[in-house]
Amino acid sequence: MIASQLEIINQGLYYLNIVSTKEYQAIFPPNFISSSGSHIRHIIDHYLAIMNGIENNNIDYDLRNRQGELAHNPVVAIEKLNAIKAWLKQLSLNDLQQSITLSTEVSITSKNVQQVQSSIARELVFAGSHAVHHYAMIAQISFAQQLKLPEGFGLAPATATFLREECA
Repeated sequence: MIASQLEIINQGLYYLNIVSTKEYQAIFPPNFISSSGSHIRHIIDHYLAIMNGIENNNIDYDLRNRQGELAHNPVVAIEKLNAIKAWLKQLSLNDLQQSITLSTEVSITSKNVQQVQSSIARELVFAGSHAVHHYAMIAQISFAQQLKLPEGFGLAPATATFLREECA
């Protein structure tokens, strides 16, 4: 599990090491309403919510830093992803199995926060899947910018398996 999480983080680091600050901040309306930097920030926010949630036994993905340097500065994002990577590497099997409460809003018409029981492993699976989904959007933004990304960037693991088996 940790190895797959590190693969996901490494995809983000690869992207951040090839993108310029201008490309990272660019928005291309009407097809895109946010920059790739906003997507990276959103990915990092989810991992940070897990990290912070362990401290108080409550993960809250709704507490995000929607402002700040993460969405505007790829160097800052690299630093955060490297910190997340270091944190992932030190997790134990016991850490992954730890039960934790997840709090999240579930309505767009009124504030409705629900709490459910989860585990650190389950929330990492979610954060990884969520990151891949946002990498797919970053791939589309990069395509519009004519920025070449490696094959498979933003590709869901199940889709990769399907494609491997289809081509075999």
